[in-house]
Amino acid sequence: QVQLVESGGGLVQAGGSLRLSCAASGSRFSINAMGWYRQAPGKQREMVAAITTGGTTNLADSVKGRFTISRGNAKNTVYLQMNNVKPEDTAVYYCSADVILPPLVRHFGQGTQVTVSS
Repeated sequence: QVQLVESGGGLVQAGGSLRLSCAASGSRFSINAMGWYRQAPGKQREMVAAITTGGTTNLADSVKGRFTISRGNAKNTVYLQMNNVKPEDTAVYYCSADVILPPLVRHFGQGTQVTVSS
């Protein structure tokens, strides 16, 4: 079972910055892609950013140019640097980690709240 622990959420003013961190542990298998999802009140969970073990990244159009995703040297940590945040970025942010058994299983953390005030 993979455990994902997020940190770094909080309250930030519009235009400010925030950095989210996530550490994965407990997997008997190699962790492949990692990423970040978010869910705002009354909305479906959506992918924000993802990164492969090779460093290829994919970002949602709504955050391109503002958010950056990166992985730590140990490959079991992932970060989301959020710059120029907007009130619409307010959501619970969830870290994700893919493990290929097979099949591919995507694990999620408990989430961390990000609130952007205008």
